[in-house]
Amino acid sequence: MKLPIADRATLRDHTRELLRRHRRGLGGVLALHTLAAATGLAGPWLLGRMVDAVAHGTTTGYIDQVVAFLVVAVLAQTVLIRYAQRAAMILGETVFADLREQFIGTVTRLPLSTVERAGTGDLVGRTTNDIDRVQHSVRFGIPRILVTTATITLTLVAAFAVDAVVALGLLVGLPLLLGTTRWYLKRAAAGYLRESAAYATLNGTLTESVEGARTIDALGLGPRRRARIDADLREAFAAETYTLRLRTVLFPGVDLSFVLPIIAVVAWGAYLISTGATTVGAVTTIALYAVQVMHPIGELIFWLDEIQVGATSLARIIGVNAIGPDRVATDAAPADERVVARDLRYAYREGQDVLHGIGLDLEVGERLAVVGPSGAGKSTLGRMLAGIHPPTGGQVSVGGVPLVDLPLEDLRGHVALVTQEHHVFVGTVEQNLRLAKPSADDAELRRALEAVDAWEWVDALPDGLATEVGSGGASLTPAQAQQVALARLVLLDPHTLVLDEATSLLDPRAARHLERSLSAVLHGRTVVAIAHRLHTAHDADRVAVVDDGRITEIGRHDDLVAAGGEYAALWHSWQRD
Repeated sequence: MKLPIADRATLRDHTRELLRRHRRGLGGVLALHTLAAATGLAGPWLLGRMVDAVAHGTTTGYIDQVVAFLVVAVLAQTVLIRYAQRAAMILGETVFADLREQFIGTVTRLPLSTVERAGTGDLVGRTTNDIDRVQHSVRFGIPRILVTTATITLTLVAAFAVDAVVALGLLVGLPLLLGTTRWYLKRAAAGYLRESAAYATLNGTLTESVEGARTIDALGLGPRRRARIDADLREAFAAETYTLRLRTVLFPGVDLSFVLPIIAVVAWGAYLISTGATTVGAVTTIALYAVQVMHPIGELIFWLDEIQVGATSLARIIGVNAIGPDRVATDAAPADERVVARDLRYAYREGQDVLHGIGLDLEVGERLAVVGPSGAGKSTLGRMLAGIHPPTGGQVSVGGVPLVDLPLEDLRGHVALVTQEHHVFVGTVEQNLRLAKPSADDAELRRALEAVDAWEWVDALPDGLATEVGSGGASLTPAQAQQVALARLVLLDPHTLVLDEATSLLDPRAARHLERSLSAVLHGRTVVAIAHRLHTAHDADRVAVVDDGRITEIGRHDDLVAAGGEYAALWHSWQRD
């Protein structure tokens, strides 16, 4: 599954709305740069006047006066450009901050089911490469396009005001410029979309290969993964080559369109001077304008190219907004805390069920251990019981209300999931814990950490709860990071917990110690523990054996061992190991 990409109409509407919200800052930037461009026009005009004055005879006093005006114009332009650039940078930062906050808000509300089906590469590509490209375009591109457009317009108006006939020479390169630019823009959007998609795929392949390095090595999949990476690299190279080919047509065409107006103005102006239709000063002024306008036009073309890249990335970022929720909450309130699954089915791909009609009643306060071979569907079942994904058939309910009918905030107050995956956010230990309960005081944080046997090492950190962790901060071991995740679960305080191999990153002795510490916290709650360490099953009230997406056995540990079935075989194998 690929995450959606915004179409042109959506992209245009979003951009227009973004600029509308910042129209005051945009107007200020445009006004300052327009004044700066206007003062820049004074130089060629004053030089042209001086040429005509010298040709007709003048005084040194007049020349000194013209030079003084020229110095004032240059100084005024310098001051205006300084403040205009400052205003443009502030505007760019403000607009980008707005866009970034919108994107983060969208990403954090994405349904997990959609994210998992799409894979990590596409989303990581949008949150890294695409954000960087949009950041560059917003901070620099949009202000510079507005400024260069205003400068070019003012320069042309000034040239025609000096002598409209001579200024016609400025238009000689226009057909070539427009034709080349139109040809480029017609092809650039699709090219840059292909390029972004290629890098997103490459990112996903590399990320998956690194994260699954041990599995790849164990199964001898190295050559296959390298072949896939090589194929992704070839596609990225082909996409880059295509966009580079577009630029090799654009830039020479633009450069030639710059040279032609200068030649035309000088040649055409010389002819008009010979006929007495214009003056040397007028031709000098317009020729200088032709030279002066080259840089703004070149910059405009450059930023049009960069904006194509930024617009493509923005379309990918905005496209995430099109992802709808995977559930619709109702006002129904659970009558009790009992979690029940009826004829539960789930398929990651249509028509390929991984859970096949599972039925399960969880007694309030019981501890159910879910065991079985790898790939049997244990984790998928845990996600269904936690309401992470809507089932594709049947339902899971709490107190008679389907989990998917509950708002997410209410759902997490009933059922919560902790997996073997964990994340330490950049910030203090205290901030990491308060993600689960912002109102928690220090005493509650300490009790939560003590419950998961983490208070001793947290208290030993340089600043205790105030110690910075995550990227750039104190480094936590995988086991410590998992303890922080479990402490968040304690603070969240749901009545039903789903632990998906939550202690698998700890060594067996530490895991056993942690699970014993958790016992006091878990007392009175319904607990579903998905584990590969069967001592968890030994301590549970009931054990469910999952195989091939079905519950093949369920009952008390002693009864299942005595029955001599699949669970008994697993238990005896575990005991021998």
